[in-house]
Amino acid sequence: MKTSDFYYDLPQEQIAQTPIEPRDHSRLMVLHRDSDKIDHKHFYDIIDYLNEGDCLIVNDSRVIPARIYGYKEDTGAKIEFLLLKQLSGNRWETLVKPGRKAKIGTRFIFGDGLLKAEVKDIIDDGNRIVEMSCEENIFTTLDKIGQMPLPPYITEKLEDQERYQTVYAHELGSAAAPTAGLHFTNELLDRIRAKGVNIGYVTLHVGLGTFRPVKVDDVTKHKMHSEHYEIPVETAELIKATKAAGKRVIAVGTTSCRTLESVAAEYGEIKACDGYTDIFIYPGFEFKVLDGLITNFHLPESTLIMLVSAFYGYEKTMKAYDIAVKEKYRFFSFGDAMALL
Repeated sequence: MKTSDFYYDLPQEQIAQTPIEPRDHSRLMVLHRDSDKIDHKHFYDIIDYLNEGDCLIVNDSRVIPARIYGYKEDTGAKIEFLLLKQLSGNRWETLVKPGRKAKIGTRFIFGDGLLKAEVKDIIDDGNRIVEMSCEENIFTTLDKIGQMPLPPYITEKLEDQERYQTVYAHELGSAAAPTAGLHFTNELLDRIRAKGVNIGYVTLHVGLGTFRPVKVDDVTKHKMHSEHYEIPVETAELIKATKAAGKRVIAVGTTSCRTLESVAAEYGEIKACDGYTDIFIYPGFEFKVLDGLITNFHLPESTLIMLVSAFYGYEKTMKAYDIAVKEKYRFFSFGDAMALL
């Protein structure tokens, strides 16, 4: 398949700039996998499509306020850092703008001296390995001086930083939100549990690779960035019990999906483990775990629309996207959702 096969026309005004309030009042397109039926609902209606004994698997990764602005220690020249991945302690892989100012050994100051950084290495893709130093815990310091690393297509200022976190976000480490989960409220989750639907947690720290465009014509030649995941014992046991009972495992978001399918592909089953995954899911992929997927509407020609096409079928997916454009759904991180069930 060609990357261009996954292109669709999207009017600029349908790229959501701000989140809907309340969270669960966004729209929901329900796609029935066993037919061509499509329902147009609101996200709080998701409960009507979940059955007792089903389980939802959500990604509890929390976004770091990883965009920081500072200056070069010797010249005062302005600099922007985007912390991508914690490597060990206070050593991070970092995207630096402008990169020409960040040679090995260069030192920078952020937050009036609350945080200092020195470039230790430059890696293949131009990112920097940077050693941070601060008096407090690095995450405490970032909470004070950092900004949410919103995707480039969001140009409006985010008034409430928590709106770019899921209500169950817990494990610090992401450079972007697992956005399918942004639609859930605590009240909706309580109602879902009361119906007998179980909720399990995995962690996959989302890297900026999730926004990187596919730059090759042949889809199969694209290389994914590696991201860290963890499946705890309770979640592994929940998934096994759900499958054994003949009920559905429904992933909330492509990150939860990739975590589960990565582990099943590597070990032949779901088990408690952690590691790194660079799994790339595109049409032709054989799903071993998923029975359903809740996700947002993704960028044209992105690896995420390819994943949805693998699960729902290429032609049906592209048709659904055309319908979503005509029906004026809101797209991308702060946009509406689809459920493939």
